[in-house]
Amino acid sequence: MIRRTIASAVGLGALVAAGLAGQATATAAPSSASGVVERTTVSAAAQDRTESYWTPERMRRAQDADVLVRDAARRKAAAPERAVAKGEPTVVGGRAAAARPKQHADLDGGLYTGGGTVVRTTGKVFFTLGGSDYVCSGSSTQAANESLVQTAGHCLNEGPGDFATNFTFVPAYDRGAAPYGQFAATELLTTTQWADQGDLDYDVGYAVVGPSGGRTLADAVGAQGVGFNLARGAYTYAFGYPAAAPYDGEELAWCHGTVAQDTYGGSQDQGLVCDMTGGSSGGPWFSGYDEASGLGTLTSVNSFKYNLGPQSDRMFGPYLGSVVQAVYQQAQG
Repeated sequence: MIRRTIASAVGLGALVAAGLAGQATATAAPSSASGVVERTTVSAAAQDRTESYWTPERMRRAQDADVLVRDAARRKAAAPERAVAKGEPTVVGGRAAAARPKQHADLDGGLYTGGGTVVRTTGKVFFTLGGSDYVCSGSSTQAANESLVQTAGHCLNEGPGDFATNFTFVPAYDRGAAPYGQFAATELLTTTQWADQGDLDYDVGYAVVGPSGGRTLADAVGAQGVGFNLARGAYTYAFGYPAAAPYDGEELAWCHGTVAQDTYGGSQDQGLVCDMTGGSSGGPWFSGYDEASGLGTLTSVNSFKYNLGPQSDRMFGPYLGSVVQAVYQQAQG
């Protein structure tokens, strides 16, 4: 995750976003779509270079991307609060159930030792911004193109600023192994609110990825359903690859519990008690999650944490409202 200093209404806090860094190659200039979507296309030559760029050694050296949300946190603290746009509840390829599992204890964090589809669909995202190599987390997501990764906006765009280069997704990453290969981005998309303003309420992005070994991402590892405009306050599971102590970024971790509204820093995000650290940014949040199958409905991503204050034990994630839904629709097509 990435840590940022912010001046909140109740004091001085710090944010942590979940990502790590990497180098990339140039892409086309971003363009706007439908007023709320910013996107960039990656050339075939750049895609080819990405695959050879990310050696196991470069992946190990990729760094935590705390700096990528620092300014965003300051801006959010100074900005007036506005409700995130919301439309009709919609679930694609998942289920909207959000009730707390019966006789089920919350978990504030630990390495994931279970199985199921989530092991394959969750992976590490590697990318370059500003000449530095970073790493985040991401999830294979249900889409018409069968080639979509959901992650945090700051894991593919500076917010505001340039789009990442050398963006690749490694599903089921496990201590340097890439059992299903690397899936290089062909297109990167995020909200205009993130790309133009670095607004943490809209810190979500999607990467359309090319095939690996002749297979699309969904064909190779499956894909998780995704929901928009759903009820807040759901029982939620979060996954990612945290890199800072007590984790090392080499294995999948998780936490679960009921999310609560941010009452400290002025964001419209929800928070989950969770000890995951830097590197988990962009990792998936699920409601209606089934531990036996490892399937659920994506409802957010790991975005940031406060270093100080009454909610410093929570990981926060943006609400997937109508704006993020529009980005998804553009990306899946």
